[in-house]
Amino acid sequence: EKNLKLEEKITVLQQQNEELRARIEQNTVITRQLSEENANLQEYVEKEVEEKKKLSRTNEELLWKLQEGDAVSPVKLPPTSSTSFYRCSSGNSSPAKVKTLRR
Repeated sequence: EKNLKLEEKITVLQQQNEELRARIEQNTVITRQLSEENANLQEYVEKEVEEKKKLSRTNEELLWKLQEGDAVSPVKLPPTSSTSFYRCSSGNSSPAKVKTLRR
C-alpha cells in the first residue's frame, strides 16, 4: 500500500515536471521573440536618433545661411512670419499683405 502511494506520487511529480519543462520551453521561445523585437526596436530608435541629428544639423545650416543672407540682403524679413508687407505701386501708402511661400 505504501509503495502504491509512492508510485502515485512519482507519477504526479513526473507530470508536474513535464508541465514545468513545457512552460520553460514556451517561456524560452517567448524570450527569444522579445529579445529579437527589442533588438529591432533599438535599431529603429538609433536610426530615428541619427535622422533627428541630421535634421537638426540641416536646420542649423539653413538658419546660418538665412542669417548670413540677411546680413548681406538690404531687406530683412521677420524669420517667423509667413507673410510679407509691400507698398502698393498705385500710390497707396498702406501696406498690402502678400503671402509668401514656405520652403
